[in-house]
Amino acid sequence: MVDVIHALILGIVQGLTEFLPVSSSAHLNLFPWVFGWNEISDSFDVALHIGTLLAIVLFFCKDWIKLIKGGYEQVVHKKKTTDGRMFWYIVFATIPAGILSLILDKISGKIIGDNLNTQMLIIAITLIVMGIILYVVDKKAKSTVSYEKITLKQSMLIGLSQALAAAFPGVSRSGITMTVARALNIDRESAAKYSFMLAAPITFAAVVFDLDKFTFGLPFFTGVIASFIVGVLIIKFLLNYLKKGSFKIFAIYRVIIGAIVIGLFFTRI
Repeated sequence: MVDVIHALILGIVQGLTEFLPVSSSAHLNLFPWVFGWNEISDSFDVALHIGTLLAIVLFFCKDWIKLIKGGYEQVVHKKKTTDGRMFWYIVFATIPAGILSLILDKISGKIIGDNLNTQMLIIAITLIVMGIILYVVDKKAKSTVSYEKITLKQSMLIGLSQALAAAFPGVSRSGITMTVARALNIDRESAAKYSFMLAAPITFAAVVFDLDKFTFGLPFFTGVIASFIVGVLIIKFLLNYLKKGSFKIFAIYRVIIGAIVIGLFFTRI
């Protein structure tokens, strides 16, 4: 059971790390492991994602209205628009990604097991490896494709990459989608925005799937509210930062955190 203080801290951690390419799952596992807290349940992990899901919905409220309207008009009135096209791209990218994520998550769980130290070592390795890949890809990639110009093929590749985050803890859903988007020469701000938009339906599905497992109480609402508020601030920060900045700082952070976790791992075995 998570108490209110831990729920507040974990909610802030979720809000800080869900949208940055640094892996929220890694950090949510890292804090209890380092400080000796009780390991958080899968249902509470998903509960924290409610806050960041609400952050995506609120921050991009106008975009979602346009997308849904465009998707509806494209089917009913055969009216083709950029919003309609992007809506169906997100739908087509989400369905196979969701199915593949469930399969890989079950396979990964059986292979890795329940040993927390082993999980943290794997997380440390994936933090470092993906940090290096993110840095190299971002540095070499061009920025020739904007959000509105994303193709169905690019959308599917970015969407399917989300499944790797389910298979390997520490990969980061936002990290892998932004990395793949940059590899496809999508500009940084558009890569981040599309990553956020793709996150909403798959997170919503996870919330609905675990709805009956939630324990609604003060810790639950504390975590949700904290992750929501911080999540909104982080979305705004990242989109503004990426107008001129690169992913380099996040890649370096991943490598440093990964190295620290490896150091801690060898002190605990």
